[in-house]
Amino acid sequence: MTHVVHRRHDPALGEFALRTLDPEGDAGLLHRWVTHPKSAFWLMQDADVDRVAREYRGIADHPHHDAYLGLWRGEPTFLAERYDPARVELVGLHPAQPGDVGMHFLCAPTDRPVHGFTRAVITTVLDWLFADPAIRRVVVEPDVRNTAVHALNAAVGFTVVGPIRKPEKDALLSVCTRDQFLAATRGDVPA
Repeated sequence: MTHVVHRRHDPALGEFALRTLDPEGDAGLLHRWVTHPKSAFWLMQDADVDRVAREYRGIADHPHHDAYLGLWRGEPTFLAERYDPARVELVGLHPAQPGDVGMHFLCAPTDRPVHGFTRAVITTVLDWLFADPAIRRVVVEPDVRNTAVHALNAAVGFTVVGPIRKPEKDALLSVCTRDQFLAATRGDVPA
């Protein structure tokens, strides 16, 4: 059974929400998203539906990694993952600090892009993560070639730590504190 874990009203685009992911029930939808040519940086281009279901079942069963389906106006439109970078993805590659959380997100490929949608999605995901008072920093490691997401990350408060080599890609490690996020998205001055 899935349930909503976070809601956010975007002033321009309306209601966004995150709900728990059903690895088997959502596999067909996720398969269409992760195998689409626009999702090349997700590294699942050749996956079949069963592999997608297994991948997300593994995430659901992992004690330090979670996946959520994102909704816009009640319809599935993005995917978000959170993980403990001291135990998943960045072990030995990142000087983890207490309060760090790793994040991935993927917007559903569309032929009808909506201006500001991707920024509203990442803002929703960060708003959800920082709603947990134990979270002090969000850590991301997108592919170094993904210049669009680097610009988006900077727009919501991320600062670049530097390049790192992961087994599957060369990545650009970046971090965002709560104050950086608030300053970038709400015009607040960091304390």
